[in-house]
Amino acid sequence: MTDTATRTTASNPTSTAADQVLGSDIGLLVLRVVFGGLFAAHGAQKLFGWFGGNGLDATIDGFTKMGYNPGELFGTLAGLTEFVGGLALLLGLCTPLAAAVILGTMINAIYLTFDDGLLGSGGYELALLYAVPAITLAFTGPGRFSLDHGRPWARQGLVWGSAAVALGVVTAITTLILKAVL
Repeated sequence: MTDTATRTTASNPTSTAADQVLGSDIGLLVLRVVFGGLFAAHGAQKLFGWFGGNGLDATIDGFTKMGYNPGELFGTLAGLTEFVGGLALLLGLCTPLAAAVILGTMINAIYLTFDDGLLGSGGYELALLYAVPAITLAFTGPGRFSLDHGRPWARQGLVWGSAAVALGVVTAITTLILKAVL
């Protein structure tokens, strides 16, 4: 039996398996805190006008102009999903569900900006850039430094990541259908 604290890898003989695991956990922590924090800040801009945002009334007006009617429902929902989903990822809490929430929101943003192409003014690159870390965290889980770690509800891996992606896609499509019929 080999102790994981003293086992070394062939690619880097000075790095122990424990160092690699700890490095992954720190990397996931940085990703979650920065990504989740920025996403929550976007939601706070929409809901509360914090961080230079315009607040809920302007968000509602914007969603109405984009064809999301009633704007009150969709604008508030967008702000809440960004704020709550971002905070949940920041904390590493219910990570696959938080990732699904953010992914669904970003699919709608991609839909709105798709005609402008991937890159350039008005393109969907930023929405795609936000979707990818959400998908990544859905599959990897939040890491050791999270509220999910060691809890009975903690989920990660292929099945849970796939379920989170599927949930995000289904909620995005449902939102787009409601946008079209309301």
